[in-house]
Amino acid sequence: MKEKILIVDDEEDIVFFIKDFLKENYEILCAYNGKEAIEKAKCNPDLILLDVMMPNLNGYEVCGSIRDIVSCPIIFLTAKCEEQDIIKGLTIGGDDYITKPFSLRQLKARIEAHLRREKRSYNNKRSSLYFGDLSIDLKGKKVYFKNEIIHMTKKEYKIVELLAINCGQVFSKEQIYEKIWGYDAEGDAAAVAEHVKKIRRKISEYDSKRDYIKTVWGVGYRWEK
Repeated sequence: MKEKILIVDDEEDIVFFIKDFLKENYEILCAYNGKEAIEKAKCNPDLILLDVMMPNLNGYEVCGSIRDIVSCPIIFLTAKCEEQDIIKGLTIGGDDYITKPFSLRQLKARIEAHLRREKRSYNNKRSSLYFGDLSIDLKGKKVYFKNEIIHMTKKEYKIVELLAINCGQVFSKEQIYEKIWGYDAEGDAAAVAEHVKKIRRKISEYDSKRDYIKTVWGVGYRWEK
């Protein structure tokens, strides 16, 4: 599945050129103002390209608003190149700073470098998650209860892993479907509910007292802390 990049800039031409250059390798989301950027950030992009100089909500304000809901790299794009501007952007939660005008090839190289770093960081995280007597072996891709394996299909495990790694974060059915099945997959998000039902049934055979996957009505699902 392609990694997802959110491009935020109030200049539509810039968004078009970046999107056109990257669309072959990445799934692209676009936003043209700060408010739209905050909404699109809820789609859990893998990286955000964020313009600083936008009307109403500028890039710094957008970054401050979304940093609690996204952990992905944020690269600021701006014509402001003073040292204090760069320091401000990095201090409030940005990961990189590219000044306009910039080379699209350099931009792509920076994106690839940040995504590689994210993958290394993910792979170096602890190999297991523990929720009482239930544990998730991230390297072996298995779920256990008191060291007894709970047999799950590949997609069931992926749903468990997605929710458990992001414990407490709510994912809509559509977000889960896109991440597990893929953006271009045939079918619809209704399949998510069926898989969650099966996951709950399998876990309840070992632990009927605790509901690990919480339904947030009208929104989606989250893994209970």
